[in-house]
Amino acid sequence: MSKTATNHHAESLQSSDNKLASAPLLPADSEDSALSLRLKQYLKPQDIAQVWEGYRYAFQAHDGIVRKTGEPYITHPVSVACILADLHMDVPTVLAALLHDVVEDTPITAQDIAEKFGQQVADLVDGVTKLDKIEFQSASEAQAENFRKMLLAMSQDVRVILVKLADRLHNMQTLEAMKPEKQKLIAKETLDIYAPIANRLGLNAIYQELEDLSFKYLYPMRFRAISKAIMAARGNRKEVVSKILDSIKQQLSAMNIEAEVSGREKHLYSIYKKMTGKTTPFSQIYDIYGFRVVVKDLASCYIALGALHALYKPISSKFKDYIAIPKANGYQSLHTTLFGPFGTPIEVQIRSAEMHNIADAGVAAHWLYKANDAQLTALQQQTHQWLQRLLEIQGESADSLDFLEHLKIDLFPDEVYVFTPKGKILALPKGATAVDFAYAVHSDVGNSCVAVRINQELAPLRTELHNGDHVEIITGSLAKPNPAWLNYVVTSRARVHIRHFLKSQQTTESSHLGERMLNQALRALHVEPSQITEQHWQKLIRDYGLQKKSEILTDIGLGKRQNVMVAHQLLAMMGEVQEAQPEGAINKFLGKIFGKPTKKPLDTITILGSEGMAVQYAQCCRPIPGDPILGFINKDKGLVIHTHDCPAIRKFRLDPDKWLDVEWEPDSDRLYKTNLNLTVANQPGMLAKIAAGIADAGSNIDNVSVEEEDGSAYANLYFTVQVKNRIHLAELMRGLRKIPDVVRINRTKGNAAGNGNSAKEPS
Repeated sequence: MSKTATNHHAESLQSSDNKLASAPLLPADSEDSALSLRLKQYLKPQDIAQVWEGYRYAFQAHDGIVRKTGEPYITHPVSVACILADLHMDVPTVLAALLHDVVEDTPITAQDIAEKFGQQVADLVDGVTKLDKIEFQSASEAQAENFRKMLLAMSQDVRVILVKLADRLHNMQTLEAMKPEKQKLIAKETLDIYAPIANRLGLNAIYQELEDLSFKYLYPMRFRAISKAIMAARGNRKEVVSKILDSIKQQLSAMNIEAEVSGREKHLYSIYKKMTGKTTPFSQIYDIYGFRVVVKDLASCYIALGALHALYKPISSKFKDYIAIPKANGYQSLHTTLFGPFGTPIEVQIRSAEMHNIADAGVAAHWLYKANDAQLTALQQQTHQWLQRLLEIQGESADSLDFLEHLKIDLFPDEVYVFTPKGKILALPKGATAVDFAYAVHSDVGNSCVAVRINQELAPLRTELHNGDHVEIITGSLAKPNPAWLNYVVTSRARVHIRHFLKSQQTTESSHLGERMLNQALRALHVEPSQITEQHWQKLIRDYGLQKKSEILTDIGLGKRQNVMVAHQLLAMMGEVQEAQPEGAINKFLGKIFGKPTKKPLDTITILGSEGMAVQYAQCCRPIPGDPILGFINKDKGLVIHTHDCPAIRKFRLDPDKWLDVEWEPDSDRLYKTNLNLTVANQPGMLAKIAAGIADAGSNIDNVSVEEEDGSAYANLYFTVQVKNRIHLAELMRGLRKIPDVVRINRTKGNAAGNGNSAKEPS
């Protein structure tokens, strides 16, 4: 509901306790006011005094503000408090109702409320304020359901939702002051969002009134027509209803069943839904009246059911046992439809007093009704499964304090609901990141995402999303999935698409590398690759039992097949295997296998730096351009590059089947990782100075760790940095040595910064 704004100084609103105490007695806190009469029914005098303190605070905060109806604005929070007092809500909830618009509409802050009324009240007010800021933008049914779930999930305390529902109910009760188009908009939102939440929470009276009020403003002519028809039927059927009530009371009395029997008119919107759902005219809807029987305990429910079935014949298809199988919101009753006098169907609900409290107040019944044993707890654990872990109370009693202790939990703990830039709501698992969101939108968006804006602010792609976040994915035409994403995505959709892309990319890159390696082997045998015809390839493919040429090339690139062996098999098919003098270890190896030496050693493979996952750089030595290197074939990882003096490969250098001659592309602009170890004076700001020096040298920091001993004058800093080549690394190290208090700096070789040298088997 929009408000008329007025300018107030924060100082005038944040009055001292003395000023508030001396404020004149205002109408709502008089002895016979509507709120006062409700509070006296269940609160102690000292609790009521707290409520009046909150009322005076709200009165001063909203002083001078007028609603669209022309009434002072304070009438709205007081009315909301009355609705919650009818539910016998606790003092913090009633105070939150009185103060729920103070933070949003006045200079008073949540901190002010916390200092004055406690953190619990401030949290409730803050929760309601956050819900007020969310706008429902889509009319689709699925989006409405997601929006309802998101509202519930954002309210870590269910009392926030209760205040919001009471707020919406009073706004609907005074909706006539709004313009017709605004009335319809608010009524539609209420019918789609808030009425179902009230129903979900078991707040039957609020649910029905929200539906009827929404119906009134959405379909005014239909509302008036059904209202008029009910008024007419009320007079015509008064005698029938009276007779049925008397006969039910007499039957139960004869069976010695203590019960309260009442007749009720069905609410208008439920009648309208029945008419439209079954295309039934009003004249043929006989069950606009229902009857309720409230007995003392569960056993009496079934005894009363038998008594009524003996009085009037039941319609067998119209019986529901919601006691044995409660509804999701905890509702319990026996529902039966009987053939009444004159053949009129009669709907009857039979329930215990305890069930009646829960049926009317739903979740709020936990404040209204206190059980003396664990029966209520067990019941709620069974029927409130959708309020995950809400009732974990074990013990002798289930009073409101125990219940409150376990309320602060997301109502839907396994899902988060976030907005797309166009206002659509996506449901994701709890813990989902921006990358999960990107793949939920579309696989192409996920594959090309480079950054994300969350609530209009740039954030890392690994950022975990929260309920209500507005998420916008930034994509790049040349971007591609990063294998590191697999460490933090949680949705199977994202994981499958990332793995599929990486596998396809690895296959493509390995195929290109395999082709280069095969061409190298062919040229060493004095054969140009162009001399190998499609016929030769098809025969080799059939011999291998494969489908296409690229599979052979991929196997070579991944190290699963030897390039020289494939080259000789192709030459054997051509009948052109040439004799040559063996030179080098690889040719000796070939001679042993084939018995015929070649004329020339294999050419060197050039490492371009753009091979992607087909070529990997060993973490045990972290080679960079300028380092003498060797390439080792790993059957799982393909070609892995090591420095020639890497301790991890020492014992494998004698095995020519394991390595290839490789060299760096001289003009590569790619960045490569290497490790630096610095010993520096243990002084404030040293890490920042080092980081600035690395940035000034045009290098990136990939990882950093600090090692210091208590009381030591020095600390060790371990960096993994990205450089172009050894010359770039030398320039970086010279620049860092010039920083005062840098005692020592050296390049280290190991699996990660700070791990030192590590000699392992080539990986």
